[in-house]
Amino acid sequence: MTSMFRRTFVVAAATLAASGAWGQSWPDKPVRVVVAFTAGGTTDILARSVGQQLSERLKQQFIIDNKPGAGGNLGTEMVVRAPADGYTLIVDSVGPIAVNPTLYPKLSYNPLTDLVPIVQIAEVPNVLVVHPSLPVKTFEEFVAYAKANPGKLNCSSTGIGTSSHLSCYILGKRAGFDAVHVPYKGADAVRDLLAGRVQFMFATIPSVKQHIEAGSLRALAVSSATRSRSLPDVPTIAERGYPGFEAGSWFGFFAPKGTPQEVIATLNKHVNEIIAVPAIESAMVKEGADPIGGTPQQFGQFVQREFEKWRVVVKESGATAE
Repeated sequence: MTSMFRRTFVVAAATLAASGAWGQSWPDKPVRVVVAFTAGGTTDILARSVGQQLSERLKQQFIIDNKPGAGGNLGTEMVVRAPADGYTLIVDSVGPIAVNPTLYPKLSYNPLTDLVPIVQIAEVPNVLVVHPSLPVKTFEEFVAYAKANPGKLNCSSTGIGTSSHLSCYILGKRAGFDAVHVPYKGADAVRDLLAGRVQFMFATIPSVKQHIEAGSLRALAVSSATRSRSLPDVPTIAERGYPGFEAGSWFGFFAPKGTPQEVIATLNKHVNEIIAVPAIESAMVKEGADPIGGTPQQFGQFVQREFEKWRVVVKESGATAE
């Protein structure tokens, strides 16, 4: 999927004419954009796609630097410790920013205060998918089956404390069923679901969209507050009897605390323009990412709400990475 996402996005971006230079003082040398995860994942693809457009618009290279490790903490801390001069940025996600401060109680930094939110790129809802061998066709049938078979279903996730894991926990708690959590490292969670070794999972839409379309996985509901533009026929969990259920992934630009306001404003303006270009917007939606945009203040307020929400869930679940 991820290679298809990349191809679709890059083809759309390639059709755009690069805009003229602004003549501003920043950037006057290449900019490093850290991604705290491995190449090929959703964070990496979004960073590279938007970074390519920023390079064309601002006439300087935006170089993606993958620094995976410790659930995204390694790359995130690297940017926290970097000079606040506008030449080291990060495209980060819900885990390192909003979940890990609670999941990792011994973090030596606070991403909510040591990083400056610039702009939200996209929201990527989780979708509840099941292996076709499971005798359920709807979300309601799934809940009924899980209740009738306590402890017999395995829920795979991309790791302890990820939104994939915590979405499973929240649903089980609210719906009143027990399932066995099976954490994996990244894409192995989807592979074992496809092989039928586990029965269900909450996966980001880009990671499973092609499998849903091929019939190798069955989509039952999405975890966002509203239906995803990528899967408009799939209902939300909230509309199926669980109001307020909202648990997904999101991605955005951050910079070290103290980064000049000129840099923040310039990046915010251009990223908002990039994701609003019809060809790029449609490419993102096609592959499972809903473009967001907005001001730095709006993004900062959103991040704070996400931290408060996930802090409660992580503590209730008992999940810990240390």
